[in-house]
Amino acid sequence: MTEATKQTGQTEQLDLLYSETEDDLRAAVRALLADRAGHQDLLGRIETESPYVPGLWKALAGDMGAAGLLVPEKLGGQGASHREAAVVLEELGRAVTPAPYLTSAVVATETLLALAGESAPAAELLSGLASGRTVAVLVLPLSAHPYAAPPTTSSVASVADAVAADVLLVSRADGLYAVPAAEATVEPQTPLDLTRPLAKVSTEAGSGTRLAGPDEAAAAIRRGLLAGAGLLASEQLGLAEWCLEETVRHTRERHQFNRPVGSFQALKHRMAQLWLDVVGARAAARAAAEALATDSPDAPLTVAVAQAYCSKVAVRAAEECVQLHGGIGMTWEHPAHLALKRAKSDQLALGSAGRHQDAIAALVDLPAPQVEVIGAR
Repeated sequence: MTEATKQTGQTEQLDLLYSETEDDLRAAVRALLADRAGHQDLLGRIETESPYVPGLWKALAGDMGAAGLLVPEKLGGQGASHREAAVVLEELGRAVTPAPYLTSAVVATETLLALAGESAPAAELLSGLASGRTVAVLVLPLSAHPYAAPPTTSSVASVADAVAADVLLVSRADGLYAVPAAEATVEPQTPLDLTRPLAKVSTEAGSGTRLAGPDEAAAAIRRGLLAGAGLLASEQLGLAEWCLEETVRHTRERHQFNRPVGSFQALKHRMAQLWLDVVGARAAARAAAEALATDSPDAPLTVAVAQAYCSKVAVRAAEECVQLHGGIGMTWEHPAHLALKRAKSDQLALGSAGRHQDAIAALVDLPAPQVEVIGAR
């Protein structure tokens, strides 16, 4: 709660419901992914050199305009908001789609938006990102979070989607630089989640175009990471919803002792509890998207709450999906393992649950519990 809210005694009203426009966007994205990037398509690609589905990014980012949702119309974007981008991420999470949407259309785009008013190169780069012609990636580890200063080393490991980037946004001691991917060394690494490639990125000092000084760059990167963490909750929500729906479907169809296994009381309780967790995750993720869309003063707190909660729900939903599918859930041919690996990877992305819980404690001035050590006196 902000200081102004405390003084007035009023609470900010968050709109958590989906609009008709958002529902239409969801339907369009879901249809595209079902046609171009179904689970069986992904299972055939995840161990190849590139898990990205050919032509999918152009259709999603360019033809559909999803890459420019956060970019104002005057800069060549759609002039939408974080709410619409959250819907896209729900569907990408639901399908475990390999696409640089979170990294380029959210984190890099938000970082550049913070600089667009002062930096002509940043505004020009935003136009390319909004059209889907350009993919930009912030050169930070996937685990980077908005609560610490970004590293300024020349070599950074575990950079998500760097292999798909045209432009790399590199943080250095004297500011933020846009470096063409052709001028950097990008070494693919083996990730846990094969649908979100990682790479080690190395750049030469002085390469690229300077976008901002150190203070402006730090603030812009924090904005990008905060938006990324907030909308990552929507990806985790979509993944958890698919896991729950797929588990319910399977337990209805799978029979033992002439009964659907889903009719057994113990499994009913487990799925009912999971449904409650998913409903809570939906509220938290929608609250984060709404807070970011309205530029709420409470956005950092709302984002931290969403990440601390949704990351755990996604992992639990994926684990239940694997286990309640029985033997088939353990096989490489079933997509349950894709969901579990994405959920575990997302649990560490853009700040772990523990990092966000620490942020919540700091934002609401909640002191840590005092532990008395026996014998210390």
